[in-house]
Amino acid sequence: MLSIIIPVLNEAENIEKLLAHLSENSSVENELEIILVDGGSTDGTVQIIKEILGRALPRFRERPLNIQLLISEKGRAKQMNKGAQNASCHGGQAGEILYFLHADTFPPKNFDKYILAEVKKGNPAGCFRMKFDSDHWWLKLAGWLTQFRWRACRGGDQSQFITKQLFNEIGGFDETFTIYEDNILINELFKRKKFVVIQQWITTSARLYNQKGVWNLQYHFWTIYVKRWIGADADELYAYYLKHIK
Repeated sequence: MLSIIIPVLNEAENIEKLLAHLSENSSVENELEIILVDGGSTDGTVQIIKEILGRALPRFRERPLNIQLLISEKGRAKQMNKGAQNASCHGGQAGEILYFLHADTFPPKNFDKYILAEVKKGNPAGCFRMKFDSDHWWLKLAGWLTQFRWRACRGGDQSQFITKQLFNEIGGFDETFTIYEDNILINELFKRKKFVVIQQWITTSARLYNQKGVWNLQYHFWTIYVKRWIGADADELYAYYLKHIK
């Protein structure tokens, strides 16, 4: 039983492609639900999702999908927490495993099997190793490094699975963080020594690197990481993000 929670904001170009990918690359024997949580899209994302939900069978080639759309305040932490609160899976039973996925990130074939296998082995949280859809040498290297368990190599683009029990124990995503919320949760998991890296490739978009420039964006991401490491609070990190990235 896997609840896939996807925060969306202006993802009209990606959303149907992602849903098709999830249908084609998940296992028919596992129960899945997909919870799309929109944070105020203005590009037609919500309309596209509603059109999909309005089809007699929202089927994407391989299997029908159990999809629900939620509307939330803007902010990935708020959106993902709302999705987690509404996770139910088929039959109205509580979603046992939460899987947080960015809308421009595409999991490997049989991703659900890999996640469920780790949980059955006693690993309640983790991610996949990641590669960018780019040939830039630095992004290739950055992706290669994600196979290791080092905390410095972690990020939300690698996706995040976690049992609902552990997620609730931690208190969910910290909504005071407008950015860096994934890393805050990951830090809590590392403190508990409850984190694994599944050695299968997940592919994420390099679109922000393409827009901002690889070295420019990487410098600012490193700066945010160091600022948090030396004690910057959520407001300081967001102010830096608005000034240098947004």
